[in-house]
Amino acid sequence: MKSIPLNEETAAVATQIIWFEPPSQSLSDPVRFIAYAMTYAMHEEMRVLRRYVSDDDFREALDHAPPGIIDPRSWAYWNSKMGRYPPPPLPVRRFGSTVGPDISALTQAHEKGNPDLVRKLSLEEERRNATVSWRQMRRQESSALSLEETRRQAREDWRTKYGPGEKT
Repeated sequence: MKSIPLNEETAAVATQIIWFEPPSQSLSDPVRFIAYAMTYAMHEEMRVLRRYVSDDDFREALDHAPPGIIDPRSWAYWNSKMGRYPPPPLPVRRFGSTVGPDISALTQAHEKGNPDLVRKLSLEEERRNATVSWRQMRRQESSALSLEETRRQAREDWRTKYGPGEKT
């Protein structure tokens, strides 16, 4: 993607869209900047940016958008404006080693026009995540007291509370 020039117009727009950074810093990463613009820019600000950013640049920004910046509504709108309907899956943040299909597999399935495969891949990801969660829960349970130890402890607690010779 070509860079967006830093001038009075773009600096003013950059200040409005990414208010927490100086314009030179926010315009230094055009893909990230356009992702923020797709979410937060007003119509007038987008008109200014469209003088410097082509449709191909917008498509590239959508393809390489950082996760967590573009909200689902803006994602659907801008993909529709760029001729992509239905939109591909939103970029996903991944921490550490996560299970599930790579987001590129979902994107490729979408680009090939196979919504059933997209649905299948996302269901597989849910199943894998559920399996991992279940296994982690089982590991935690196995590290806890065994069933016999739990029964023995319960008997001792009962005897302490009610005495050894009493029956209920």
